Amino acid sequence: MSDRKALRWAHSLPGAIVLMAPFDLLASLAMDIYLPVVSAMPQALGTSPALIQLTLSLYMLVLGLGQLIFGPLSDRIGRRPVLLMGALLFTLASFALAACSGGAAFLAWRGVQAVGASAALVATFATVRDVYADTAEGATLYGLFASMLAFVPALGPILGALIAYTLGWRAIFIALGVLGLLAGVRAWRGWQETRPPQHVHASPAFARILGNAGFWVHALGFSAAMGTFFVFFSIAPRVLMGRAGYSAMGFSLAFATVALVMIVTSRFAARFIGRWGIGGSFQRGLMVMIGGALVMAMTAMLPPSFASVVLPMWLVAIGIVMVAAVAANGALRDFADASGTAVALYYAVQSLIVATLGTLATLLLPGDTVWPLVAFGLLLPSLSLGGLVMLRR
Repeated sequence: MSDRKALRWAHSLPGAIVLMAPFDLLASLAMDIYLPVVSAMPQALGTSPALIQLTLSLYMLVLGLGQLIFGPLSDRIGRRPVLLMGALLFTLASFALAACSGGAAFLAWRGVQAVGASAALVATFATVRDVYADTAEGATLYGLFASMLAFVPALGPILGALIAYTLGWRAIFIALGVLGLLAGVRAWRGWQETRPPQHVHASPAFARILGNAGFWVHALGFSAAMGTFFVFFSIAPRVLMGRAGYSAMGFSLAFATVALVMIVTSRFAARFIGRWGIGGSFQRGLMVMIGGALVMAMTAMLPPSFASVVLPMWLVAIGIVMVAAVAANGALRDFADASGTAVALYYAVQSLIVATLGTLATLLLPGDTVWPLVAFGLLLPSLSLGGLVMLRR
């Protein structure tokens, strides 16, 4: 890390993880921890199931689109104020959700909660870019964040069910509020401003970023990584519980092993980047993903089991982390002066690709088989790999 960056950011890598990770976790946890009580919420709030379903869709929509607002804003006013504003909104909204007694108010505060999560996410990842650009530490952070996003869907619903069973559904949102408050107070004390000096360019930041081929190749690779996990998340219950006969707890444990593989792999991010560099790691990660998808295709004719579904997914998971650990550096390296906007576009593009192509894969192919996962896990990494070859030429 350069001396200039060290002056702006006094935290060690473990300290940075403790400071940043809560915001990455809370944004995902606010969706997944709420799932076990969704069916009970219409009666609890005296509203319709359609409105409660809308609270899930609204959260996802605002979380993604909000980044297009907060990214440029963080480039203008700084990362710290956007992050603190996001933490404050998330915390207030979580406590307000716990106090709601009607469907309309619950929906409104759910939107505010998503606004806060969106702002905090943009500021967090823009700070990672500012401080750890093109470093092994940055790759470790990106890989760890991707692993946590995989782990939360596995454990979040279990945690939500335990809280709701013992303390009631309102305690879920009180817990989110307390966690948001703790993360916000720690950020208030320790989060330093990292926004680099602004420069004037002939073209707006959006146009410069979207016209950059390197941005698209690496954003597509990141979409391949996150989308492959999304498809696995979507089909795994039907394959493992519906066809293989796993219990809910057995399924959760099997699912958690994939997240564990990702977390362990992220610990080696600095090593493989030091050996192969960003480009070489990105390429090898895509190839590992393709290899895992091919293994899964070869076992697709066997009865669904841990060996035929989860073990090949371990190989795919290793590739996911290798790609996710370096894709951001590859996509954002030319936009140090507008990293907030670039981060926002990076995640917005990923969300759009994953939501459309990932959903299509699960709808067009049998969702109780691994074929949606095989198709997505072969197509998107191959397209990104082809784009990387063309970019090098």
